[in-house]
Amino acid sequence: MTQENKAIINKWFKAVWTKDYNPEVIKELAADDIKFYYPMHGEFNSADSIIKMLNEFRESFPNLDFWAVGDLIAEGDYVVGRWDGGGTHTGPAFKDLPVGELSEANTGKTMRFSGTTVFKLENGKIKEELGQEEALTALQNLGLVPSE
Repeated sequence: MTQENKAIINKWFKAVWTKDYNPEVIKELAADDIKFYYPMHGEFNSADSIIKMLNEFRESFPNLDFWAVGDLIAEGDYVVGRWDGGGTHTGPAFKDLPVGELSEANTGKTMRFSGTTVFKLENGKIKEELGQEEALTALQNLGLVPSE
C-alpha cells in the first residue's frame, strides 16, 4: 500500500505544484472533504477552492514550479515529502498573503523557498495535505517582511 500511496502523491504533486499544473488531477484525487493547508495560503476544503487559489497564484507567478527533494516517506495512510521551488511575480497583483500584498502587477520579485508536506490518504484519495513552508523566507524575498 505504501508504494501505491507514493504513486498517488507523485501524481498529485506534479499536477498541483510543478510547471505541469493540471487541475483535472486535483478533481480526480481530492477527497470530497479534503483539508488542504499551508500557512502562507490558509485552509481550503474542496477541489474547487484549491483550484481557484492555485489558478490565482499561478496567474501572478506564471513560472511557479516546485520539485521534490529526496525520497518520499510512507507509513500506512501517510506520505511525507520535502520540496523546494518558487517563482517570479510577472502577472497581476497578488493579495493572498498573510502579511501584505503585491498590490502592483509585474513587480519582478522572485521567491524561492522550501518546505515539508504531510499527506493523508483514504481509499486512494488525498484526505489531507498539510504543509509547512519557509513562509518567512518567501515573504522576505517578495519584500513584504524585512530581511533584518
